[in-house]
Order: sequence, then structure tokens, then C-alpha cells
Amino acid sequence: MFTYHTTEYTEELEQLGNILVQCFNATGEPTFLNRLGIENTRILKSDGEIAGGLGMLSLGQWYNGANIPMIGIAGVGIAPEYRGKGTAIALMRSVLEELYTKETPISVLFSAAQPLYRKLGYEQSGALCTWEVDTHTIQSQEHTLKVQALNLDSDLFEKLYNQQAHLNQGFLDRNSVIWQNIKDTPIYAYQFENEGYIIFEQKENYINIKDWVLLTPAAVRQFWTFLSNHRSQIDRIEWKSSPVDALNLCLPDQTAKLKWLRCWMLRIVHLQQALQRRNYPNINAELHLDIQDSMLPNNQGKFILTVENGRGIITSGGRGELALEIRSLSPLYTGLFTAEQLAQTGRLSGTPEAIQTATQIFASSTPWMPDFF
Repeated sequence: MFTYHTTEYTEELEQLGNILVQCFNATGEPTFLNRLGIENTRILKSDGEIAGGLGMLSLGQWYNGANIPMIGIAGVGIAPEYRGKGTAIALMRSVLEELYTKETPISVLFSAAQPLYRKLGYEQSGALCTWEVDTHTIQSQEHTLKVQALNLDSDLFEKLYNQQAHLNQGFLDRNSVIWQNIKDTPIYAYQFENEGYIIFEQKENYINIKDWVLLTPAAVRQFWTFLSNHRSQIDRIEWKSSPVDALNLCLPDQTAKLKWLRCWMLRIVHLQQALQRRNYPNINAELHLDIQDSMLPNNQGKFILTVENGRGIITSGGRGELALEIRSLSPLYTGLFTAEQLAQTGRLSGTPEAIQTATQIFASSTPWMPDFF
């Protein structure tokens, strides 16, 4: 019999940290938990012993210019002796029930076990990608803005990042933990006047860009010139971006390569809050939904999403013309896949009119984020 608890004692935090060290074969997890804070960790006990636990990040996520409150789930770990006994399901079910009670609209995580999290209602909903390019192929020499070293304590980072974040589907409303993750390890930071910045690690033969903001065409051109000027000592550049990256249009040829791609998973926790807080295209439409959610039964049933002037209202009832499980709503909600694509793969079913309406309502650019947690 499992019991779910908020971590109350430093000793419990240390015990959970030891479990995570073993789970992830790493040495940094206790530091990670300390950074989160004891109030943001949860544990599952069995007969008084800690069977597993996780950390929660209070964040937001941008969709169509609306900042949706979101809880990021990180460091989910189960002690070896409790694995294969439904422990992870029990832990996550308790988390979701807690978040629903708090009317949290959505939750996001990076998964090492997608089948597990799909059972809980999470689904692939956006991407985190790493690109790389050989420095000598950049060939940009156009100096458009003044480049200046930037102190890591500067408030310019957050100011410029927030201007970029609200323009992108899936970007985080970062908290102090995410900012500290970016600024960890020896890094360099430079601003392109007040139009962008770059934060990077300089390795032996390559530069790893940890964060970047480019708000104008001049900043984009200066970004590439700045990197090209490292070509005498640096062989390649790595940066995080979307699976289809507009920055590549500024390169003379198709020399940039997608090195790494990982999908993050999203869960609609509180259906009404999630659908009503999100912005929509400026159209008038009505979508009749039939949602299945065995984990959070208040999300289950028939609902009508009415969109007027870019805002949505959800009410109970309707004809249920678009039928789908709660997890299939996630990639539709973020814009990763259209309703037609989800119907083609059997993730939803509906009348042709309802599928077309859903595609119009949830139309957006590709969701991605530059942060991992």
C-alpha cells in the first residue's frame, strides 16, 4: 500500500537524492533536488520506506501568445526493489490528482519511458533539437551590431528572452531553476546591443551554445558573423532550435545538420483551464469533443469548445463529433500535429467537418523549446 507525501525533512530529501543517483547513474541529482527546494519534491512511501519520488517545477508555457501555467516533472525515480509493482503509476497518478485539484492546466516532462507516461495521459507534443555546423562553412562577415560581453547577473537576459518566448509555441516562462541550469559551468555571454544575446561553452574544438535570443534580422546576421570569427580555433558550432530552423536560411549552403532530437511530452491536466487559457486564431468556430480520460474522470465526457475572437470557452455536452483520448489531445493542443494527421494515425476519429474545424482552431507553428529539465 503506497502513500503519497510532500517531502518534509532534509533526511527524506537526501534519501530521494540517493535513489535518483542510482536511477540515473549520476552524481548531480541531490544538488538538483536542493535547487528545486524541499517544497517542490514529492515522495511515495511503502510501509514507511521511500519507494520513489520526483521534483516539480512551477513554470509557464507559451501558446499563441498566452502564458499557460505548467508544472514540469523532473527526476522521476523508483528504488530498484519497488520497480515492476506499479510504483511509478501510483506516484504519477497522485501527482496528477494533486495538480488537477490545484486547477493546473498542463504538465510537461522529458521521458525515458514513453509507454509508461502514455498510460498516464502524456503524449509527444513538441521537440528539443540540437543542430551543428562546421564553422568554416558559415562564411558570414557582416558586422551589423555592436558586440559586448554581458555580465551573468544582468537582467537583460530575462528581458530579451521574454520578448522572444511569447512568439514561439512551447517556450517556457522560465523560473530561477531553469536560468541557473543555463548559467551553470564556465560560460561566456555576449549581447548584440539590445537586440539579442548568446550564452555558450567553449570546448576544445567546438562551441556549445546554451542559450540565444535574436529579435531582429540585424541580430541574426551578427550572430552568424560572431560565430564565423571563431573559425581559426573552433571546428564546429552546436545550438538548440526547432526541427525546422529558420536560422539555417542565413547559411550559404545546406551545411547545418540535425544532430539530436528529443520530444517532450505534455499532459492536459485540467481540461477546462487548458482550453480556456490558450489563445486561438481570430475565427468563430465550435468544436464538439468526446474525451476519454480514465486517470482524471472529470476530464472525461462530451464538451463543446466555442472559439470567438481568439478566445475559447468550454462547456459540457454537445454531439461528441471529435472522439479522442486525453493524450491524443496534447499534440493537437500544442500544434505538433494537425487533426488530419492524428486521424490518419488512428489517434482520433470524427466527422470530416469536425476534423477540419479542429485543424483550424489549433493551427500554429511547430512547438519547441530550448530547455531541458
